[in-house]
Amino acid sequence: MLSLQVLDSDAAQRLIPGLRVPLNLAIYMPLALNINPRKYLQALFSACQNVANEASASSSEQKEFNLYNEHIDNLHQFSGDYDAVIICLGGKASSLPELTNKLPLRTCRGVIAEFRLPSDTVEKYGSRSPSILSDAWLAFQGPRTVSVGSTWQWKSDNHDPSVSDEEARSAMEELLPKASAVYPGISKWDYVRARAGIRAMPPLTANGSLPLLGCLNDVIGERSNSAFWLVGGLGARGLLYHGLAGKLTAKAVISSDENMIPSEFTCWKAVKASR
Repeated sequence: MLSLQVLDSDAAQRLIPGLRVPLNLAIYMPLALNINPRKYLQALFSACQNVANEASASSSEQKEFNLYNEHIDNLHQFSGDYDAVIICLGGKASSLPELTNKLPLRTCRGVIAEFRLPSDTVEKYGSRSPSILSDAWLAFQGPRTVSVGSTWQWKSDNHDPSVSDEEARSAMEELLPKASAVYPGISKWDYVRARAGIRAMPPLTANGSLPLLGCLNDVIGERSNSAFWLVGGLGARGLLYHGLAGKLTAKAVISSDENMIPSEFTCWKAVKASR
């Protein structure tokens, strides 16, 4: 069960000494976690392998779960090899020739800055103190390491995770004032590096910004022995949506029935693609 606590300034500052609470109001989530995406995906892959192995051991039918790292230029390379192909390429989904100018995705580049507290600084971030979500977010990983994010550069097609010195300076100029507004102590931390990524943002609809799910065969407009499906447009909420999006898509793929997916996630097909 999700646990939320409403705190005033005094209570919030007991959790995070030096925290600024402009409206004398803060929401505390005791069960909230920082997730390392790479480690999380590795663990998720291992869990899926374990499920496949357990299913094979309990039945006569062999089940496999494998990872193949191959470069794909177009969807024709899959044709005939698989009953179904689920495309989960984030902002690069539109780079497939069959999907160019057919997906209403809005790309947005984000830069995250990493900081470290100098070793000679006696004061350190409390081991029981939570991370901070405000106009900027501060994700603490131990008492001396924090990531601060994130910038929003709309319509960027720069997928390079590395960040130039100029881009890093620009990000710092944007992020540090926002972080300092709630946690002035960030001024004592040293900048270490910056990294970047592309968000694949879905279109704005009356239902909000929801992921893009559904079968792509009618979008591609080409006959194939394989059924192509999309899980995309998760934007900055991938951790929130990925479990639900995966479960809904898996049910639809197994049953070969897109109607298993709520229409709110498939109505994007009526939206004009972004260019």
